[in-house]
Amino acid sequence: MTLLPFLRALLLGLGWAAAAAATTAPSGFTALFNGRDLSGWRGGDTYDHRKWLALPEAERAKLDAEWTADLRQHWRAAGDELINDGSGKYATTTKDYGDFELLVEYRTVAKADSGIYLRGVPQVQIWDSTDREKFSLGADKGSGGLWNNDARSPGRDPLVKADRPFGEWNAVRIVMVGARVSVWLNGRQTVDHALLENYYDAALPVPARGPIQLQTHDGEIRWRNVFVREIGTTEANAWLSQHGDAPAFKSVFNGRDFSGWAGPVDQYRIVDGAIECLPKKGGTIFTQEEFADFIVRVEFKLPPGGNNGLALRYPGEGDTAYVGMAECQVIDDLNWDRINAPRALDPRQVHGSAYGMIGAVRGYLRSTGEWNFEEVTVRGSTIKVELNGTVILHGDVSKVTEFMENRPHPGKDRTSGHFGFAGHNDPVAFRAVRIKRL
Repeated sequence: MTLLPFLRALLLGLGWAAAAAATTAPSGFTALFNGRDLSGWRGGDTYDHRKWLALPEAERAKLDAEWTADLRQHWRAAGDELINDGSGKYATTTKDYGDFELLVEYRTVAKADSGIYLRGVPQVQIWDSTDREKFSLGADKGSGGLWNNDARSPGRDPLVKADRPFGEWNAVRIVMVGARVSVWLNGRQTVDHALLENYYDAALPVPARGPIQLQTHDGEIRWRNVFVREIGTTEANAWLSQHGDAPAFKSVFNGRDFSGWAGPVDQYRIVDGAIECLPKKGGTIFTQEEFADFIVRVEFKLPPGGNNGLALRYPGEGDTAYVGMAECQVIDDLNWDRINAPRALDPRQVHGSAYGMIGAVRGYLRSTGEWNFEEVTVRGSTIKVELNGTVILHGDVSKVTEFMENRPHPGKDRTSGHFGFAGHNDPVAFRAVRIKRL
């Protein structure tokens, strides 16, 4: 990710200071608090944002009005500070955010147990790290961790204790891409690219979009310099590609020709450094190398209603969905049902699914025509699919006993094979194809 040099130094070296007025945002950022009033904020609670959006409009409006009335009883603007008295509903942005960078300063005036909710999900923890009564909960480890993650999960506890002495201002920087969260407290990194778990339903990933919330919890807390910057597709993909042992991933496509590839390569073309299936053509092309356990990273772009797939442990011939370990679906499930009606997708056909065997969670594809970033981990009989920073599938094909259309997948137990693209006649494009052996 690219930041202006002075801003990077300010954030990561010294901790960004409060020299500027609250309404003067750094370059590229927008002020969430205008320094005058609660414009842009509504009341909120620890409440599943998916369920809030699903409420009937009248019911949602009534709840919103009640929460916001409560908010105004306990929050106030004073100079460049947004002050909460320790009670009431949470300050919640009226706008929802996807990928973003957040800058905020806070000061605990009384014993604190607060936090910052990301897309409505708790939370980046804020403690009074001197409160011995809460040492058993983790207060002694300091602020800046993803406290509602499972205790065994990365990010739960901060990597370092970076709190300033109680009563002083603390500066927080948060980058959220997909469900991946990185946090810096006072210029020191406390969370490194960890997955934020869904507090409301562990079986689902966090929402693709949601509000930013400043939590209240029993003690006065003050906030200032609250700035947000939305992160676009190109930057998000670069961010994801640079994390997770990036140097260990080796390119298997040079961006110029089909060196190292086999299969019907004449049914594909290379356009602007990307492999693209020719319209009305297809067939599985694959790496000459074979892989057992591996992680593949790839960027892909779908046309409206487009369909292709990632061939996992492909033997080199036959229908990859059945003779390989699996075909990981690459499909425009945003528009498929509309374009191909009434041929609606089976849940085991949506994007990211192990075709015909295990369904993925929908709702994390970018708009048609944008580049998506996908990481697929194949380890033993398990497949994990992370789309644009969010895990949408994690399953074990050896345990599958029910197949779509009752058609078995004899190749699902393969332990090695080629990696490739499954064709399917649509001009789906792939680039930046990198593989890490496990």
